[in-house]
Amino acid sequence: MTKMTKFLGATAVAAAMGTAAYADGHGCRADGRVNIIGNEFPAIQSIAALAQSCDGIEGEANLTADHQTLNVPGMSGNPAEYTTAVVANSSIVALINEDVIRPLDDLVAEYGAGISPSQLITVDGKIMAVAFMANAQTLMYREDILNDLGIEIPTSYEDMLVAAAAIRDAGVMEYPLSGAYASGWNLAQEFNNMYIGTGGEFFEAGTANVTVNNAEGIEALEMMKALSEYMNPDFLTHDSNAAGAEWEAGNVAMMNMWGSRAQVLMDDEGSTPQVADNTRIAAPLTVGDSGVPATTLWWDGWTVAKNISDEDATATFIAMTYAVSPVLLTDETMEQAVWLIDGFVPQPVNEGVLGAVAAGSKPYPMVPFQGLLHTALSNELSDFMQGNESAEQALADVEAAYTSAAIESGFVTE
Repeated sequence: MTKMTKFLGATAVAAAMGTAAYADGHGCRADGRVNIIGNEFPAIQSIAALAQSCDGIEGEANLTADHQTLNVPGMSGNPAEYTTAVVANSSIVALINEDVIRPLDDLVAEYGAGISPSQLITVDGKIMAVAFMANAQTLMYREDILNDLGIEIPTSYEDMLVAAAAIRDAGVMEYPLSGAYASGWNLAQEFNNMYIGTGGEFFEAGTANVTVNNAEGIEALEMMKALSEYMNPDFLTHDSNAAGAEWEAGNVAMMNMWGSRAQVLMDDEGSTPQVADNTRIAAPLTVGDSGVPATTLWWDGWTVAKNISDEDATATFIAMTYAVSPVLLTDETMEQAVWLIDGFVPQPVNEGVLGAVAAGSKPYPMVPFQGLLHTALSNELSDFMQGNESAEQALADVEAAYTSAAIESGFVTE
């Protein structure tokens, strides 16, 4: 049976930013073990630090770019190594499919009075996560470079290509574009963004039958390949961290980047005043004539492991609830995310994500077989990007790999 998931769409995110409320707290006590696994960007670092400030807890946080390969194994033992995983639209599906996180209904009823209903992520009618921030990939650009060359801020990827050519032709930069195009998960996500922007559908309506080897899929890949011609030749090794380093080094004029990275790239730490002072964020770009933003809207949230004691589950819930309460919001943290927390005041660094919400960007699909497609895309697109095969062949390979995995998982019949 296909799991049906309720998730935060653009409207719900906008509502949550205005309605999320927590009881004021002057500290936290949570007696038990609280071990956190999650990604490593500043917003999650702040949450993990606040959760671990609670009195009475023991444990630590493992914040790493490899969290998606570690959270299922780390929560599968009995007891689980991690008592909570910080997840997003895509990564929660694997945890649910592997049955390693517990429903939170009883904990929400007893300890979650301050959590807004719009933050509760439900699956098959059960609360499985608490969302605390919205995220999306949007345009980042160097205002000084565009102004010096009289280039308008791009609103489409076609505009970006024209701008990149002008920057190169002017001798300003040989490789003015960047992005998280690293082979694997990142490259697959760039395809997801671009494919959604073309108006494409991942699956036949009402089924798990994949449908990406089509005109929209080819259009998406061809645009990605055209963009890569203006990127560092090593672009297939550049994840968000590497792309960010290229930006701070002053080597890049435009890129598609996560809103959660904006604060780091707009401050002067690790960069120069010229780069930091001229870094700007704008709404996500479009591609072709569909009018759909070429991005996906995400929520980030936290879960509680299934294979832990009730004492540790309670401690984890209390600590994580405290960690995403208004006490989190300071002058420093306010800029780290589009927080779904009462008291959040949008900052200039949030303009990209807020623009994605306002533009009606589509959420990353939360169907249980989307992860299988993401994996197939991760494994099959690099050859095309390196010029070793056609777009049609790459997409045929994607569909074959996905279908084999979907049959094995019972989502598709032979």
